[in-house]
Amino acid sequence: MSVRAVVFDLDGVLIDSEPVWEEVRRAYVADRGGRWLPDTQDRLMGMSTAEWADYLATDLIGGLSADEVAYEVVDQMSQRYADGLPLLPGAEEAVRRLAAHRPLGLASSSPRALIDLVLGKLGVGSLFVATVSTEEVDAGKPAPDGYLAVAAQMEVSPADCVAIEDSSNGLRSAHAAGMQVIAIPRPAHPPAPDALALASFVADDLDALTPDLIDGLKR
Repeated sequence: MSVRAVVFDLDGVLIDSEPVWEEVRRAYVADRGGRWLPDTQDRLMGMSTAEWADYLATDLIGGLSADEVAYEVVDQMSQRYADGLPLLPGAEEAVRRLAAHRPLGLASSSPRALIDLVLGKLGVGSLFVATVSTEEVDAGKPAPDGYLAVAAQMEVSPADCVAIEDSSNGLRSAHAAGMQVIAIPRPAHPPAPDALALASFVADDLDALTPDLIDGLKR
């Protein structure tokens, strides 16, 4: 296989955002008299905006529309990011290092507004040939839609792409799209063993992402 493009996930790969998402959505549910279930955070990871907003509105709270939930939660997330990005160590360096080697794409479950905000504040937006939010496709992760869409926009076959992921649903999504996957698990939300087994390589951190690693991947 000849690697022609690298596709990053955002949440949990470039920014340590899952704790922020959990804090904001958990408080939002509690403030409206809802109930946060033990498996809620794991279920939410990878969902598109429409999917998680409907889940919160219907299953956890009641009496609210999904559009209302999405607007209010994303607004709170925007305020949190404006105060400071929860960047993971080596995030900017990894993006710049690989952008000098291969075209970059991004397939994220975050809404478009947050993708653009994060990449803009990080100063790397221009380094991505294409970025896709799962709110812009039919289904969120673990469905392959987001990864297929970004590959199509880059005019590269998914089989010629390497994806960088951290979560179970993200790994399943990229693999289902036909991409090789490098996993960088987050200790707070480690991927399920069956999902991690889909990865071609498991890295400890972003510093491990080098051109040599990308070019050395074998099917």
